[in-house]
Amino acid sequence: MIGPLEITANVASAACILLAGRNNIHTWWTGIVGCTLFAVLFFQSNLYADVVLQVFFVVTGLVGWVQWMRGDKGDTLPITNARVKTLVLIVPVAVVATAAYGALLHYYTKAYAPFVDSAVLVFSVVAQFLLMQRKVDNWPFWILVNTIAVPLYASRELYLT
Repeated sequence: MIGPLEITANVASAACILLAGRNNIHTWWTGIVGCTLFAVLFFQSNLYADVVLQVFFVVTGLVGWVQWMRGDKGDTLPITNARVKTLVLIVPVAVVATAAYGALLHYYTKAYAPFVDSAVLVFSVVAQFLLMQRKVDNWPFWILVNTIAVPLYASRELYLT
């Protein structure tokens, strides 16, 4: 059942996306609110890697907010492709990190689907760092994350999420 927490988290996140599309500084605090609410929602759903991911997004949101308030102090970062060498290194490291964190969650918590949840965490972090560097290669990682996350969240009855 979709509850008020899930609705509010999604509304805040949708506002964040709309404001980002308009290049509006209010995107940052609305995103931080959405991520904070999602952290609570994921904790209640035993999706602990997703809780960590939301904390990561809050931190990167705070960094982005501060950068926007200070203004541009240099040239705009161009949109580019990541080096093939970088991608060849990132993928196996992300797979190992997923397995390691998934194992920690499996053995030390009552996490639901710890390895799948860990994949959402690790590959979201990879995608976010590529996005922050304006690497076009972030898109396949986000598509992978969403392909994994949608059924995971649906299995926890987080249909709106």
